[in-house]
Amino acid sequence: MTMLVDETVPPYKAAYDFSLFEAMESEVRYYCRKFPVVFDRARGAELYAEDGRMFTDFFCGAGTLNYGHNHPHLKRRITEYLARDGVMHGLDMYTVAKRTFLGRLREQVLAPRGLDHKVQFCGPTGTDAVEAALKVARRATGRRGIVSFTGAYHGMSRGSLAVSGGRRARAAGQVGAAAEVTFVPYEDGPAGPFDSIGYLERMLSDPSSGLDVPAAVIVEPLQMEGGVYPASADWLRRLRDLTTRYGILLIFDEIQSGCGRTGTFFCFEHADVVPDIITVSKAIGGYGLPLSMVLIRPALDVWSPGEHTGTFRGNQLAFVAGAAACELWGEDGFRTTAAVGARRLERFGAELRDSDPALTVRGLGMVLGIDLRAAGGAGRADRIQRRCFDDGLIVELCGRDDEVVKVMPPLTIDLARLERGLTVLHRAIRSS
Repeated sequence: MTMLVDETVPPYKAAYDFSLFEAMESEVRYYCRKFPVVFDRARGAELYAEDGRMFTDFFCGAGTLNYGHNHPHLKRRITEYLARDGVMHGLDMYTVAKRTFLGRLREQVLAPRGLDHKVQFCGPTGTDAVEAALKVARRATGRRGIVSFTGAYHGMSRGSLAVSGGRRARAAGQVGAAAEVTFVPYEDGPAGPFDSIGYLERMLSDPSSGLDVPAAVIVEPLQMEGGVYPASADWLRRLRDLTTRYGILLIFDEIQSGCGRTGTFFCFEHADVVPDIITVSKAIGGYGLPLSMVLIRPALDVWSPGEHTGTFRGNQLAFVAGAAACELWGEDGFRTTAAVGARRLERFGAELRDSDPALTVRGLGMVLGIDLRAAGGAGRADRIQRRCFDDGLIVELCGRDDEVVKVMPPLTIDLARLERGLTVLHRAIRSS
């Protein structure tokens, strides 16, 4: 995520004691500088500070809390599991919690979408899934090259940074330009549309292009941190066709766009394509609990036992919460609430465009990006975020220079709370 920090201290900071945090925590801390209160409890779409201030959450833990805070169905399953002394740590051993999760994942998510992918559990965060995906792609093909896209964000470990576009994050990780990674412009971006598939076709078909056939192409069907740029269905289908013809594996990074954020469980569903490898994390743990995994087509599961391990790749509580979250997808009420919210968010975007033609608004499902690059830029985006926070709403910024306000309410938010948050956001935009 973009790490631009403004050290200006808001006036309300004096109401809280941050001394212990500031004395003991590293300077790398980020979100606490943007939202300078001490949070204490949360429920649904609402966060409460220790002094009782309430905030509507349109941030959702950077997409980890798609089902909101402390969802009662998920919380009940977790507390029941704890009460009966369920196994808490299991590495990759067989457990009841894992079996239940795998069963729910197959029944509610994979089988209805015609996916027969094997599940590899990584631990414990999204970048671990990306590292494993890149490793298995190289191992399965015997090739090392990877194609990625401008604007991409895939994580903060070295392999993930190598396929991420942000110069600042790459520099912080001492990751320079990697000879094994080729970057191509995404379908859309700050410079406008680009025929990236045509470009790749030209490079791959020319034996003197300098681009060898890579092991894989890794892509976000919806770029989140890059500025909320959804890939079109046609672009994704063309990419699938290209990679199939050249024997290149296609990796879809669904870490932030998955688990229902875009209206379907996986963002790529709207294109009616099937990738070879899918990375999943964040909201798959249901309750904000760490869990990451790679979904691999069976023919590509070329691992030997123990070749890729990790102490926390079997988060039992996340299995419990994740299984309960999968069950929600079988409930009409859950799907209806999410659909109603998505339609309202789409209308809100249209209203913003009508009221201020300088704004660019992009989105899909329950995510909206309000691009201020041509309407005040990063400075205005920062003012909007601060005004929202002052008025009890938490929103994140994204984009190349934090010039995009990213709106991500919980999928479970009721219309009244959604309207309350949108009213605060609209007021902040008008007054900035």
